[in-house]
Amino acid sequence: MRALGVDVGERRIGLAVSDPSGLIASPLGVLTRDEQTDAVAEVLARAQEVGAQVIVVGMPIDLRGEAGVAAQRMGEFVERLRAAGPLPVEICDERLTSAAAARAMQEAGLTERDRRGQIDKVAAALILQTWLDRRRAEAERDA
Repeated sequence: MRALGVDVGERRIGLAVSDPSGLIASPLGVLTRDEQTDAVAEVLARAQEVGAQVIVVGMPIDLRGEAGVAAQRMGEFVERLRAAGPLPVEICDERLTSAAAARAMQEAGLTERDRRGQIDKVAAALILQTWLDRRRAEAERDA
């Protein structure tokens, strides 16, 4: 099952896609958010382009495991995605994914300038990989 991972930020939306078997997530790209852009339509268009069968959106849960203001805004975005498109939309805890993405890119030797604008798609890949791994573990447990 091919899935599209989404990391929604204030200025950018990071995208990632899984391989057709649903095992490995890879960074796909970054959408820039502005007042002229319909972010929901853009995400749905990218999902269709890659043949996604599900969209996985990172949910910003705080370190205490609670949903704050950012999570409420993300919940609204998720509901708009669900209402606008035919694909199922699932959520995945995105705690610390941006920090982990930044650390991984730094360890890979990328400069701060090189990381700018790329971190969002790497965070989306981490979110999607977390969801894929959890899904696979649940399937193995239920088998």
